[in-house]
Amino acid sequence: MVKDTSFGSRMLDFIVHAVMVFVVLITLLPLLHVVSISFSHPDEIMRGRVGLLPADFNLDAYFTILFENAHIPRSFLNSVVITVTGTALNVLFTTITAYALSKKDLLFRPFFLMLSVLPMFFTGGIVPQFLLIKSLGMMDSVWALTVPVLISSWWLIIMLSFFKNFPQELEEASKLDGCGELQTLIRIVLPLSMAGVVTIALFYGVSHWNSYFSAMLYMRSYDHYPLQLILREIVLQSTLAEQLASQGNAALAEDMSAELTPESVQYATLVVSIVPMLVIYPFIQKYFVKGIMIGSLKG
Repeated sequence: MVKDTSFGSRMLDFIVHAVMVFVVLITLLPLLHVVSISFSHPDEIMRGRVGLLPADFNLDAYFTILFENAHIPRSFLNSVVITVTGTALNVLFTTITAYALSKKDLLFRPFFLMLSVLPMFFTGGIVPQFLLIKSLGMMDSVWALTVPVLISSWWLIIMLSFFKNFPQELEEASKLDGCGELQTLIRIVLPLSMAGVVTIALFYGVSHWNSYFSAMLYMRSYDHYPLQLILREIVLQSTLAEQLASQGNAALAEDMSAELTPESVQYATLVVSIVPMLVIYPFIQKYFVKGIMIGSLKG
């Protein structure tokens, strides 16, 4: 392949690389600032001396959240349980449903397709869903955060596009060897569709990990709170004190400030909530990129 070395081509390459560097910088700089604050001394943070590097490096904030505050490790474990359970159920039900809908001879297939896509445009709303969860006895449990969101219409469509473009010859060959539909799916189709499975698993997992609103509605026990809900309460506590001070309630703001979580602890908790996704993504990046391309271009 001959590389174009013309002036216009080189200028285009320069502009593309410059834009990519700019995007990387505006993405990484805030993250580096957050990490620096989490490793800085609270006094230096109050003086505004923290930039991209920690000021007066110490690990007090991490010792606080990992060893002195029992709520944060417990909430981290709760988030892991919710994410793993929810993602496994999401992938299972989305995959099975998409495989069934990819079969043109499925009875009432157009009706089921319409039923699957309808939630993208219309939902019952928060109140009916809350009443349903309460009547089913799932309040204050992991099922309240996973069962109502078992299947996403968008990721169902992505998997459906995978299975629709799957070579029919392979399925027919597996059936000639005595495999049923379920065996064909598990032994033939899924191993060759791992790009799509990993892609939807990543997005489902990130959604569960970052979710706090559902937990705020359905979780009653503080011991069952996920990490994101704990982090939200920490941030809101600080925001409320600032609002009281700006409104002239200095005495009340001062009393609340005495009970505030130090800013270094707030940012350390934020870093802990970010790390799992950053660690997981490099291992599944190759599947993720391939899955997005196939799921979006084929149809």
